[in-house]
Amino acid sequence: MTYAITEISGKQMWVEPGYFYDVNKIKGNPGDTIILKRILLYKDNNKVNIGNPCLKNIYIKTKIIKHLKNRKITIFKMKSKKNMKSKKGYRQNCTRLLIQKICN
Repeated sequence: MTYAITEISGKQMWVEPGYFYDVNKIKGNPGDTIILKRILLYKDNNKVNIGNPCLKNIYIKTKIIKHLKNRKITIFKMKSKKNMKSKKGYRQNCTRLLIQKICN
């Protein structure tokens, strides 16, 4: 089993080749290839490489599938005895990335 832990748009994610992941919006068009260079950990079969803080010779080749909006998040605020209620909601813009391969 091959996997890596990488930092994508400020968040750490466990990624495997052949799967897709939703991350915060990244500039680019669907079909573009993106190289991720901030790899924190890489495991290939029985060999584990840990970066300090990042691995230098390993990168991840990804492809933008599409841009979409995430599920709706609802914010509700209320103050008791003050007759104050506020309900807001929004949908975060995100990008779906396909992990093509992890290169040494």
